[in-house]
Amino acid sequence: MNQKQKVAVYRKEHFNAAHRLNNPNWSDERNQSVYGKCNNPNYHGHNYDLIVKVSGFVDEEVGYLMDLKILSDLIKEKILDRFDHMNLNLDVEEFKKLNPTAENIAMVIYDQLRSEINTDLDLKITLFETERNYVEYPA
Repeated sequence: MNQKQKVAVYRKEHFNAAHRLNNPNWSDERNQSVYGKCNNPNYHGHNYDLIVKVSGFVDEEVGYLMDLKILSDLIKEKILDRFDHMNLNLDVEEFKKLNPTAENIAMVIYDQLRSEINTDLDLKITLFETERNYVEYPA
């Protein structure tokens, strides 16, 4: 068997969170025009699906790319415990000054996980905001 082929492992998770899309430098009218319902001053929520992809070369001694239990625990600690059933704007430090768009949420998740995963491995975040709308980072 050729051990020098790249392989990917995935972990899928789910979390619920509220947010409001709003640029404080804009007028209320412009925010409403750009963000529509997502600019609701009382916030709104999503049932996010998160897929974390780790890819690279299998460790020949261990026999796998990354221990999925470690990846699961990492996602729980760094993401789910901080984001699930939270108001992203109010409860998550990164979004107090960063608009919590799906794109920005995916990039924050990436940054939270990247430093914890071996740099020899590639990381990709796929975040579904709805069943039909999702983002990937890096693209």
